[in-house]
Amino acid sequence: MNLYLRLLKYVRPYMVRVVVAVVCIILAAAANLYVPWIIKDVIDDVLTAKDMTMLNFIAGGIIAVFLLRGIFFYGQTYLMAFVGQRVIIDIREALYRHLQRLSMSYFETRRTGAIMSYITNDVAALQSALVESVIEMFTESVVLVGSIIAMFVLHWKLSLLTFITLPLVFQAINVFGKKLRLAGAVMQERAADITSVLQETVLAVRVIKSFVREDYEIERFGRENYQNFRAQMKSSQLMATLTPLIEFLAAIGVTVIIWYGGHEVIGGNLTTGALMAFLIYVVNLSNPIKRLSRVYGNIQKALAAAQRVFEVLDTEPDIKDEPGAAELPAINGEVAFHNVSFEYKPGEPALVDISLTARPGQVVAIVGPSGAGKTTIANLIPRFYDPSSGYIAIDGIDIKTITLASLRRQIGIVPQETMLFNGTVYENILYGDLDAPREAVIAAAKAANADTFIMEMPQGYETQIGERGAKLSGGQRQRIAIARAILKNPRVLILDEATSALDTESESLVQEALDKLMVGRTSFVIAHRLSTVQRADVIIVMERGRIVEQGSHAALINTGGLYSKLYQVQFDLRTEEPPKEV
Repeated sequence: MNLYLRLLKYVRPYMVRVVVAVVCIILAAAANLYVPWIIKDVIDDVLTAKDMTMLNFIAGGIIAVFLLRGIFFYGQTYLMAFVGQRVIIDIREALYRHLQRLSMSYFETRRTGAIMSYITNDVAALQSALVESVIEMFTESVVLVGSIIAMFVLHWKLSLLTFITLPLVFQAINVFGKKLRLAGAVMQERAADITSVLQETVLAVRVIKSFVREDYEIERFGRENYQNFRAQMKSSQLMATLTPLIEFLAAIGVTVIIWYGGHEVIGGNLTTGALMAFLIYVVNLSNPIKRLSRVYGNIQKALAAAQRVFEVLDTEPDIKDEPGAAELPAINGEVAFHNVSFEYKPGEPALVDISLTARPGQVVAIVGPSGAGKTTIANLIPRFYDPSSGYIAIDGIDIKTITLASLRRQIGIVPQETMLFNGTVYENILYGDLDAPREAVIAAAKAANADTFIMEMPQGYETQIGERGAKLSGGQRQRIAIARAILKNPRVLILDEATSALDTESESLVQEALDKLMVGRTSFVIAHRLSTVQRADVIIVMERGRIVEQGSHAALINTGGLYSKLYQVQFDLRTEEPPKEV
């Protein structure tokens, strides 16, 4: 009930339509309830008394009743559908908005397919609960209550007998409802598993084909599909058991009514028409109970989805603005780490007591073996994570005391794996500054050495590049990303292995673009290829989360430490001439 009440909070903005829809539901149900009374009058007043005037009156009344019922039915269906769809849109937008605010750690600990399932499968399940189920539940409840009142008016003793089986019916609904809710939770999880497998295999199709693993993936998808089938069948089994059980209990009640009612008619205590009307009301009573049991089951399954949705909405981001956080003014670009340590998992340090300072306009290269903590340093600067101890300052200001938005607006990131959106070249560059004029977009593309290949494309800047930039080469994607960063015009720049996956020709073009991008900016360059960092102002050498060396390229080579060893491994100074500095 708490979950459903929470869902109903989203209905409040549309209460006027809900009230009108409820009125339509009541009037449509009242039209249904009047029909048995008409049959009573036909039997008792028309057929017995042979009253033609009453027959004509009743015939006209039936047509009028069903005409009004049709109008009210249209009103209830349209209005409730409108409210339900609007509520679903609001919930989906609230969920997506909240997901956008969650921290990086949330997404790194959950499957992408499961997150997608929240917005697709789970919200779709809520749609059923809020639209079809609500209409049916309210309609059948009105019919149920109206039928009970009419039955007591006709014959109160017969009515009391009718309710002998009701406690059993409600107990059955309660027990099966709990089981259906658990089954619904399993169904949503299995649906999320299918979405996850599908998302993984679509993104990794190149890997699947290169390893000839199509049959393996088909088998894996088949297993998840079968688990989903089993979850669906468990729910269907419960529903298939509940409905006939309710019908059987209702049949017992009807049998008692026919037996006792027949005695009352024979004894002259009840008219034939009244007994027929009473039986119709009993049917009206049993049908709502049966339908309400089905609706209750559907709602329980939907509430399992609601629970998953609200669990996401209740998740607080790990990284958020501190109380009283201020806007970061335009910065010079000094970035300082003060005794910073960090752990992704307790007891597993990724950084240990890191202290370093990047002066405005300096190029700071961070090198070291895989797993040394290079990318972790890059992740801490824009506050994708917060240090476990110590602090980071920009222009002397602790970054935890300023708003995330104002911090990240002045930081540009060019990652190794470029993420482009399914749109045009122009739209992807414009992402760096949505208010930039077209001239600025083109200027950024030229600065990134991207304008030439863009203009050679079929529609130039309006060319669609496909999902994740699939229609572009790796070097082209990187230059689009660099153009996007240039357009953003950040004071602090982070280059995370920006050229490591490129061929020699593409690397040369991208490196030239990066050199232009770094001018006048405080730049952190994370690299495995030491040839790309030789001209850095400061080279930070990391190992196992610690800074073990720092200095210029020449100084580090002369010390004969870890950097020198890494350099020797890459360029084999014993047998080959190292590349000359440019």
